[in-house]
Amino acid sequence: MAGDSKKLQPIIIKRIRKGGHAKHGGAWKIAYADFVTAMMAFFLLMWLLGSTTEGDKKGIADFFNAPLKVALMGGSGSGDSSHVVRGGGTDLTRTTGQVKDGDVPAKRRLLNIKSLEAEQKRAEIARLEALKKRVEEAISGNPKLAAMKSQIRLDMTRDGLRIQIVDELMRPMFDSGSAIVKPYMHDLLREIGRSLTDVPNRITLEGHTDAQPFGGGERGYSNWELSSDRANASRREIVAGGLPEDRMLLVQGMASSHLFLPGDPASPMNRRISVIVMNREAEDRLLQLLPNQGEADAAAATPAR
Repeated sequence: MAGDSKKLQPIIIKRIRKGGHAKHGGAWKIAYADFVTAMMAFFLLMWLLGSTTEGDKKGIADFFNAPLKVALMGGSGSGDSSHVVRGGGTDLTRTTGQVKDGDVPAKRRLLNIKSLEAEQKRAEIARLEALKKRVEEAISGNPKLAAMKSQIRLDMTRDGLRIQIVDELMRPMFDSGSAIVKPYMHDLLREIGRSLTDVPNRITLEGHTDAQPFGGGERGYSNWELSSDRANASRREIVAGGLPEDRMLLVQGMASSHLFLPGDPASPMNRRISVIVMNREAEDRLLQLLPNQGEADAAAATPAR
């Protein structure tokens, strides 16, 4: 059959599938975040510039113009700002604030040193005041020394604590023209030595006489020699009381050059021994006046011409 001889043709059905959009990545999110961060930084920069003083702006500009110079030598900062109080500090007339470190000394360091020195000075004054009280108590607690209380003068001077033992007409420390300490003065001088043993300050000891001259005049044995001999005799008694020998910085005779009673040059009270417990300032001042030990040795070794 004709119909049977014909081959059957396959029927092909084409179906078109509609696909969705391609998947997008996350790169746009990173870009957007960078944009927002940049805007925040920009607005923050604008805010800082708006609140920054002219001095700060100048300092920033100087740094970026010459960063190495500013880093090495210093430069302007917030102290240069224009404000109601120009430049800060106590001087309201100043128009600039901070200065280079090398131009002026560091004020903070100087203040620390000065406060430390002031504290040390207060502590030293308190120590000398305590020593004065201890000497007074030691004298009052000893019946023998209490009888001589009227001859003892304790006062604070510019150089430190001064302990003076003055003569009385009926109770002299030495016989007239003699440098031998009276027996009843031994206890007093040695008690002073015991009181000074635990005090680190150096000691100056002075001998004084009245203005009555010796019969031989000033060319022979005079008040200068007598006052020096009495000072050394007192030094030996104080050292015997316990004061270390190296704590004695100066022993000298003053004769009648510094009278206790200038209006009465012949008064027995002008004959006295002064023991000065020196403060640090007086000690430094005296050490500057005294010759150096090396210079003194060299001068002693140089033969006279």
